[in-house]
Amino acid sequence: MTEPPQPPNQPPAPSGYSHLPGPPQPGYGTPPQGANPYAQPPTQPMAQPGYGYPPPVPPAPGAPQGPVPGGPRGRRTAVIAAAAAAGVLLAGAGAFFVFAGDGGDDPKPAAQSAPPAAPQPTGTPDKGDGSGNGSGAAEDLNAGRKQGEDKALWLKTVKIDGPGSGVDSGGQWVVGDTVVKSIWKDLVAYGAADGKEKWKLSFPTQICSVTRQTTADAKTVVMYKDGESESAVCNQMRLVDLKAGKEGWSKEVPKEGLFDIMTSPTLGIAGDTVAVSRSGTASAFRISTGDKLFGSDGAEGCKPGAYVAHRTKMIAIATCYDDNLTTEVSDADPVTGKKTWTYRLPAKHKVTSVHSLDPVILDVGNEEKKERAIVVLGPDGKQRTTVSGEGTFETECTNGLFRSVEVCETSVVDQNTLYMPTSPGIGKANEIVAFDLATGKAKWRTPAGDGRTLTPIRAENGQLIAYRRATPDQGGEVVAFPAAGGNPTALLRSPSGTAAPVEAAFYKPKIDYVGGRLYLSTALLRAQGTDEKLLMVFGK
Repeated sequence: MTEPPQPPNQPPAPSGYSHLPGPPQPGYGTPPQGANPYAQPPTQPMAQPGYGYPPPVPPAPGAPQGPVPGGPRGRRTAVIAAAAAAGVLLAGAGAFFVFAGDGGDDPKPAAQSAPPAAPQPTGTPDKGDGSGNGSGAAEDLNAGRKQGEDKALWLKTVKIDGPGSGVDSGGQWVVGDTVVKSIWKDLVAYGAADGKEKWKLSFPTQICSVTRQTTADAKTVVMYKDGESESAVCNQMRLVDLKAGKEGWSKEVPKEGLFDIMTSPTLGIAGDTVAVSRSGTASAFRISTGDKLFGSDGAEGCKPGAYVAHRTKMIAIATCYDDNLTTEVSDADPVTGKKTWTYRLPAKHKVTSVHSLDPVILDVGNEEKKERAIVVLGPDGKQRTTVSGEGTFETECTNGLFRSVEVCETSVVDQNTLYMPTSPGIGKANEIVAFDLATGKAKWRTPAGDGRTLTPIRAENGQLIAYRRATPDQGGEVVAFPAAGGNPTALLRSPSGTAAPVEAAFYKPKIDYVGGRLYLSTALLRAQGTDEKLLMVFGK
């Protein structure tokens, strides 16, 4: 097997690249609507295709819809260790990444059946006014709670009459004793213990981009459109103090050249810097003042098309205008944008996802040849290893069409270990796999069990914290796995009974576990003038 050509002055590219079947068809995996109005997953646009793929063909009327835009996962890719099972020859010990399928034609999604009808909560929730003021009755949600289970503290519902395509509600931040949620044109803060509204900020137009990240003092940047028309552009930024519930500076993102069309910008925060990446162009601004720090136009050498920022780190993903439009990755100082190392990908390979910035872990691929690998870089930008393991992994995490790459929410790194979830089959359980970053090999894996799904949340204090999704008759769980592997410890058990089908219907929710409370919220609302669940909170 021939490996991709090597750029000059670089370590060898990951071995084990192979010619693989095409991507699965879109529209895969969303269960149809259930009977309970509080348990219905919203109708959702199609998921983000992989780097370099054309937008998917819309599904036929009535067909199951794809994942929420702003949800953490996109097309499934596979990491296969056993070459014999795949019928190909691997060179060396590198990872072998394939699109889901068995070769030949694109695989077809399996038929999906509707989930069991969920029982209606026995009480009558406060209907709300379209701004997130509705609240499910806590005593009703805890009907049928079993011994040893914790409580559903409150359920927030909304009624919005909006555009036919639905409205975005992807922002969720937990700050002290407050949880803040974005709802179309508003940010609304609720008391974590009781769900009572604490403050509300309204924007002139719809909120079009947020980041889960904040500064150390709980400030973040939110983007909104420059008008109400269909041609309006997502180019307005505003600073928000999530702790105080107050707005700071507002400004328009200046264009970086003639071809800066501000399509679907992605935000990331590193220290006092917010990066705004969009359609091959990127800029960085000082959060405290709103002043521009650097951008694509002023960069030396290859043009950065995205700045990926997380916590204190930032990298630039740039395009070099040579014959192959080679992709170059480098570190970027969050204040100056200057780089100290550069990693050049093999010809025609792109970065499709970023799993971590500390260390830098990249999902790279060649769309033309259907090649894929997860590459781990050292502090000097040199390739350290590649990750390999058996299973089908959800490794593409770009949110929505045309959005720039960002750090995957469900990829967790701690103490030289990468934790990744496998993609669950329909009605089947998934696994979390722990990879040793020194060797790239799997250290351990643990199944969710009983058709459940495990989602990593974060790693801390030598443990991996994960959420085991609810089923219509069993509540979810927050569990802690020892970093060395072994049986998990349950940190919180959601109640069965009335609450379970409501919790189970949060399809690929935004998840936070902070201060002993579990927060689940939807990322998209139908906005068709009927009650919809927005946010559910569990605790002791």
